[in-house]
Parts: sequence; C-alpha cells; structure tokens
Amino acid sequence: MSKDLKTASVLAFERKLDPSDALFFSGTWASRSESGNWFPVKIREKSVRGTISNRLKTKDQDPAKLDAAIENPNLQTVDVAALPLDADTLKVQFTLRVLGGTGEPSACNNADYRNKLIATVRGYVQQHGFGELSRRYAANLANGRFLWRNRVGAEQVEVHVAHMQDGKPTSQWAFQAHDHSLRSLSAPASEEADLTALAALIGSGFAGTSHVLLQVTAFVRIGAGQEVFPSQELILDRGRGDKSKTLYAVGEGDKAVAAIHSQKIGNALRTVDTWYSGSEENGPIAVEPYGSVTTQGKAYRQPKEKLDFYNVLDGWIIKDKVPELEQQHFVIATLIRGGVFGDAG
Repeated sequence: MSKDLKTASVLAFERKLDPSDALFFSGTWASRSESGNWFPVKIREKSVRGTISNRLKTKDQDPAKLDAAIENPNLQTVDVAALPLDADTLKVQFTLRVLGGTGEPSACNNADYRNKLIATVRGYVQQHGFGELSRRYAANLANGRFLWRNRVGAEQVEVHVAHMQDGKPTSQWAFQAHDHSLRSLSAPASEEADLTALAALIGSGFAGTSHVLLQVTAFVRIGAGQEVFPSQELILDRGRGDKSKTLYAVGEGDKAVAAIHSQKIGNALRTVDTWYSGSEENGPIAVEPYGSVTTQGKAYRQPKEKLDFYNVLDGWIIKDKVPELEQQHFVIATLIRGGVFGDAG
C-alpha cells in the first residue's frame, strides 16, 4: 500500500494541549492560599520623553541634519502594567485542557493515508506511550516557563496545578519553580513524585482514558510596585493609533485584566524539542515543523538536513522508514501541537 500512497492534499490536526489566556492579579505573598485577596492588574498609558538611540544611516548624510535628528527628543506613549505599591506578588492563572485523539486528522481527503497514519500513531502509543512527552509538558508547568519575562529575577516562584472535576479540584500539586531546570526539564528529588503524578494525568488525557482540565496558578514574588509583563499586541495597521506599545488585556473598561495570549502559553508548554542538532548548546525549543525560533531568526530543522517534520513524517508513513525514537517523539509532539500539513499547492 505504501508504494502507491501519497500525502493527502488536505490534512489538518486540532491541538491537543488547549490553554486559555493567562490573567494577571496582584496581592501579597502571604495571601497566596486566600482566594479573596487578589485584584486584577490594570494596564495604563504612560507618555515618556526618551532619546534617539536607534542605529542611523550616517553615510553621505549632512552632519548638521544628523546632529539635529539625534538631539531631538523621542516622544512616545506606551502601555505599562505594574503591581500596586501594597502588593509584592503577581498571580498568573490559566486553565489547560488535555484532549485525546492524537494522530486522528480533523480533515483528510485520502482514506488510505488516514488509515496508515492512525495505525502508525497507534503503534507508537502501544510501544512507547505518552510518558516522555507528558513528562516534558508537565516539567514546563512546574518550572514556570509560561511566565516568560515575569519569571526573570523573581525572588520566589510557586506553581500550583489542580485537576478540576465538576468545578472542584480533585488532585493538587505545588512546585517551587526555581528548583526545576529549564534546560534539562528535570525536577528536584523532593518534587519528583509530584511531577511524575502530573505527567501520568496528562498522559491519560492524551490517551483519552480520563477527562483532564488543569487549573494552573503561579505566584511570582517580584516586589511591591514592580512592572509586570503581559503580552504585547501586534499592531499591523500603524495608522490606527500613536502608541508605540500596546499591551493585551481581557475584558473592556473597568473590567479589563492584563493577560498573556493563549498562543504564548502554548508556545512555552511545547518548548520540549531537544531532539534537533545543536540542542546541547541551545537547550529546548518550541515544537515547530521546521524548528523555527523567531526571536533568533533561525530554523533548527532545515529541510536539507531531512529532520524537519514533513521529511520525517513522509519517511515514516509513505516510505515505511521508521525514524529514530527521538524523531518519533518530535512527530507526535507536532501532531499534538496541531496545524495544517497537507500537500496542496
């Protein structure tokens, strides 16, 4: 069958790790067990008078005009978010659904390809299970990677993860994020058992044997009045406003709460790919078909190296060339990520 098998021109997968936006609240470190003493973090505007500091083209420029440009002030309006002066702790909270059906396309116009793909993924699950991937996702919850810049320089970071059923927590774990390694995705011995239990729960969600809804709450002790960092909005139409930085908030008016995009949370959780060339130096990157890291302007899984998602997947499904176990993990993690992977022109 594989000799005549072709990649489906329509092939799409739904994501199986489904986070919500992460909302920001302020309070005190001593109140982290009390639900009523936390207040939404608001976004406010600030107008600043800065200096010209960007790189200028100096070749063939009139020195007098260049001096005038540099000496002019750089006036700008920006959004900022900060803790109030009586609060030293940021609370970041979101929910995470873990869905079953990994490897089953949401859209596929080739029945033979669909059957071979599902059988291949089923064979992987029977042989290896979701243990390796689930542990890595659990590690990124425990280490607080999803906090991004808010994690940097914090005095203490505590992450609480609760398994929610009927609106109530049935199992709960607490992790000291600074004790976990961001590079090796490992846990200290004191929290190894909790991480293993959380990973097993996530694995059962992927397998479809239980309903998994997690509520993740991180407490970040950064200091009273300190600035916090929600997501920054990408404004494509620069003519719509004069603000040079717009921060993301959920809600309108007085009910608006500073937040991190669900896409950014998802990117942090799937930062588990250590199976690419150069991972020893660079550490884990987010699972992407070409290993793209936009902040570095680099793709670590170039097609010419035959380790990108499409080459490995086609070799596995079309050519019956079983890849190394590490690359099998990568393919399954990309299917968990979801996306449109058809061979349409």
